[in-house]
Amino acid sequence: MAPVLEVANIKKRFGGITAVDGVSFEVREGEILGIIGPNGCGKSTLFNCILGQLQPSEGEVRFDGRVTTGMRPCDLNRLGVSRTFQLLQIFPRLSVRENLILAGQEHEGTMLSRLVGPRDAGLRSVADQMIEFFKLGHLADERAGGLSYGQQKLLDAAMAFMAGPRLVLLDEPAGGVNLTMLANLQDRLKAFNVERGATFVVVEHNMDFVMSLCTRVVVLAEGKVLAEGLPAEVRANPAVIEAYLGH
Repeated sequence: MAPVLEVANIKKRFGGITAVDGVSFEVREGEILGIIGPNGCGKSTLFNCILGQLQPSEGEVRFDGRVTTGMRPCDLNRLGVSRTFQLLQIFPRLSVRENLILAGQEHEGTMLSRLVGPRDAGLRSVADQMIEFFKLGHLADERAGGLSYGQQKLLDAAMAFMAGPRLVLLDEPAGGVNLTMLANLQDRLKAFNVERGATFVVVEHNMDFVMSLCTRVVVLAEGKVLAEGLPAEVRANPAVIEAYLGH
């Protein structure tokens, strides 16, 4: 069976600067892959090359065996690739439930059917299931803008999974979240992976979060893959310790 995601020799240059330099890795069905590395190592650039925000200078991206290099984010989304952003993409004036319904709507029917169909596009029950799964039930009718930052992060993650995507890429999900909410987020992501077989990639600075959540870790340094393996192997790698974990 082909990997869900294949990244082959991706390079990205900006003028004379090579931000990503020949990165390759695969993401398998049901896996949680972590991508870590020091600031400026190329994580965000690589992420954006995979997701169509940037066109790679060289290399190829495949999703379910299909070449998707340079494909627009909206087209990738229709294929089943979802993402979160470092900056939250929630709608603060809408309720938690309305945010989730909106996140799932573009995958439901045609534009015409959405215009003449029910206001919730038939997604209320799915949204309520997601609300309960992410333990946001007591906030379902609250405006998203009134939630704590950690609760907004949970909502953001729930929105990414709303349409049942094949692959979710999470960009700095732990950033700015307090320890209690972080443990809750980690617990929900692990449960989603185990119970629903969800496949996702996590780009993150928080080492403890990555090492305890992810089943495999790729370490970037200066635009290249420095190490790859199980969390315990990566944590004990002297090159990784020197480049990142020891800082």
